[in-house]
Amino acid sequence: MADIDRREFASILTAAGVLPGLDGSVSAREMTASRVVEAPPAVTRTLARYIVNAKPEDVPGAIVGEARRTLVNWVGCALGGARHETLDNAVAALHPFSGPPQATVLGRRERMDALTASLMNGMSSHVLDFDDTHLKTVIHPAGPVAPAILALAEMQPVSGRDFLHALILGVEVECRIGNAVYPAHYDRGWHITGTAGVFGAAAACGKLLGLSEAQMVWALGLAAAQPVGLREMFGSMTKSYHPGRAAQNGLTAAVLASKNFTSTDVALEGKSGWVHVLSTEVKWDEITSRLGDRFELSLNTYKPFACGIVLHPTIDACLQLRAAHKLTPNQIDRIDLAVHPLVLELTGKRTPQTGLEGKFSVYFAAAIAIVAGGAGPKQFSDALVGDPAVVALRDRVVATVTPGISEAQVRAVITLKDGRRIEQHIEQVVGSVERPMSDADLDRKFLDLADGVLPLPQARQLLDLCRTVDKLPRAGELARAAAAA
Repeated sequence: MADIDRREFASILTAAGVLPGLDGSVSAREMTASRVVEAPPAVTRTLARYIVNAKPEDVPGAIVGEARRTLVNWVGCALGGARHETLDNAVAALHPFSGPPQATVLGRRERMDALTASLMNGMSSHVLDFDDTHLKTVIHPAGPVAPAILALAEMQPVSGRDFLHALILGVEVECRIGNAVYPAHYDRGWHITGTAGVFGAAAACGKLLGLSEAQMVWALGLAAAQPVGLREMFGSMTKSYHPGRAAQNGLTAAVLASKNFTSTDVALEGKSGWVHVLSTEVKWDEITSRLGDRFELSLNTYKPFACGIVLHPTIDACLQLRAAHKLTPNQIDRIDLAVHPLVLELTGKRTPQTGLEGKFSVYFAAAIAIVAGGAGPKQFSDALVGDPAVVALRDRVVATVTPGISEAQVRAVITLKDGRRIEQHIEQVVGSVERPMSDADLDRKFLDLADGVLPLPQARQLLDLCRTVDKLPRAGELARAAAAA
């Protein structure tokens, strides 16, 4: 290879976007970054002002109803994850350091200080990967917000109406910020549920604490200083730590701000603020446009399957084919899946070794749907991930990135050993905005998740409290009703 001089080497680096141009021009990378330099004035303050001035009576009835559904789903998921090994390990590690027993760890006997309880409940609600999803950003909205405000509601009087309103506002804030930076922020490797979710928790808790506009600005600034969550952790216990820590950090931010702990006024839009540091692109109007007019909660969805959302079309297709053709694994020669690139990026684990890893394997997901006829928490277990029949079918699954297939779609073709080929194309997956889970579906999901954690009469009573939370004089009743005996 011929030697190159330093100027030639610098030119190569410039072309790659590593150095500025020798003539003073900017590199491709700098040009990308420059798209987020200029921001409208007072983005953070505009958002803070909206949160402080928002009133429950200004929220449309349909959004209030969706907030109740979101709460039902979140509490159910927290109960379902309460006895997971992840929670056992976390409680064993941190309970000795917990302060006064201020708040309930749902589905367990332990009570912890409010900050630690918010961490635990955020983790338990996400560890099964069964929680709600804002499909526009893939944020799991309730996970960071609900644990923080529920812990706060056990410490001070909070009416159910105010609690539900705070949940709505928290979801609005985190999803609007997520909208502004998705997909660039996510593509950099950030787990957006944690990094954006902390803003939702801070906003919701700040609303319940009655923060002034200045204090709310500081709370958002404190939230911006505490981003948590890397996609590299997917398939491990640490993934569920992200929404839990976001809840804890958001509550911390609001409490500090309530005591006049200051921060910058431009946490989002500042030159070295959250957006510029954590993303390469931004759509500023997603944060401030039509505040109080459109609500992101209208786009929230609830999972019928306990795994990453991009696996749901594959599972839906395989379950439909299994039912329609009464399939058994030994009839199948191979399963071909035409998928979006994100499916393999997020769930391309070829040989998962644990139930948590199985939630990020499109190959396991297709196999378990055929073998077990379901894809709930019990199917994503360590035992089934290593089951010989599942592994044998998993190894006959082929997933191929295919142009024209969206993140929410799949084309599944099963070739049988007798030579027949059967096919199912999923355009809109069950559980999506277009094919939503009904209230009855969510109630069944809740009771299934509570099974083995709470006695059935207690679980039914808790479900009723979730459905009527805005009528409760004190929202903390909900948490106490979810404690294990």
